[in-house]
Amino acid sequence: MASTFAWLDHSESDRRKALDVVDLFREQDTRDELGIGTVRDALADSLFPGISTIQTRAKYLLFIPWIYQALEAGRTKSSDVARLARRHEIDLIYQLLKSDDTDGVIGKDAKAGLQRLPSSVYWAGLGVFGIRRYQGSLDQYHRSLDGFYLGRRQVHASAEDGIVELFKPQTNWHEGLPSAPDGFPEGVSLQLREEEAEYLHQQIMTNVPGTLIAFLVDQGEWWDAVSFPWHHPQVGECASHVKAQLHHAELFSLIMLGAALLYNLMLAEKRASSGNGGAGSQEGLVGRYRNALDDWYGEVEDKRGTLDRWVESHSDFWEVIHRVNPRIPIPTVHFINTWTDIALGSDGIDTLIGARAARDLIHHRERRLKRALARLDNPRALEMWSGAAGTQQLTYRWQQVQTIVQDILRGLGRGQG
Repeated sequence: MASTFAWLDHSESDRRKALDVVDLFREQDTRDELGIGTVRDALADSLFPGISTIQTRAKYLLFIPWIYQALEAGRTKSSDVARLARRHEIDLIYQLLKSDDTDGVIGKDAKAGLQRLPSSVYWAGLGVFGIRRYQGSLDQYHRSLDGFYLGRRQVHASAEDGIVELFKPQTNWHEGLPSAPDGFPEGVSLQLREEEAEYLHQQIMTNVPGTLIAFLVDQGEWWDAVSFPWHHPQVGECASHVKAQLHHAELFSLIMLGAALLYNLMLAEKRASSGNGGAGSQEGLVGRYRNALDDWYGEVEDKRGTLDRWVESHSDFWEVIHRVNPRIPIPTVHFINTWTDIALGSDGIDTLIGARAARDLIHHRERRLKRALARLDNPRALEMWSGAAGTQQLTYRWQQVQTIVQDILRGLGRGQG
């Protein structure tokens, strides 16, 4: 898999997102089937920078630097560091499984067979939060270490010559990083000590101020888990720009759910008409998606006034998106705007389901994205459809954010359990 994405080495952000897609590929209901991922990610990056969908617990933001600090202290050669880092990360799995808290242990099932290591999962976030000083990908960091050691030797020699004030030793990791506990990783736990939680709190506040995640770690009180960030009980206390971001995120999540459900309804109808997979089960899927669309449209009607006002000022939405990612493809913008207009312009769910404009929009979008593999055109691709493709409402990494923030709050003494 690494060789497949070797061309992405120049951009750690692109590389991380591509690998995240690979890891989520089998989770059919979370996949980006209609090509709106760039907009989804722009909103997620506005609210929760540094967090990805495959992160699990906050303490990995410390585990990874500790592992590499130890390897640097031993002057591990560039040619050896990837192999030895993997050995340490696999050892970490076994040590964590001895603790009382094993939820979110990366590699809990795969153990030594783990393919996507925690260092890869957290590398981008370590940079966003200022914990990692090295600017480059994980592979680039590995290759840089021989030169890093040479540079430090030269600084040391200059110090002996009495001109150290002209030099500042290079460092790959933040100077304030708490020290690893004695014997690390033996006896390690996913629970944060107060010093560690305070460090992560400060790094988030310093490096991503004014974001929802910064608000939550700084002002957040313990909360029972909720399904969406806009359901958090302290949303009303956020800064106005954060509330605006959440407002856009909520309405975009709601309106685009309808497109995903209609796409799956069209797939179910296509399969039922083909006679594959058993008529009864396929008719059941058709009914399931018709009911889901009916429920969805009920939510749209409940928020009709809010949605209409949102569309009237849709330029505000796109301004938020383009501030994070100015390179959203024009066809993506067109698809989202057109679907929104069609959905809100319908006088009922039956009208929308039967609208040729809506169905053509979905069909053309899938064909543009998947070409010969479009399920609505390719019987073999349709046959491989699991029955649910991209049907989960957008949450913008909220599940991961809740866990990571609550890890920090618990370490700060503001948690429960």
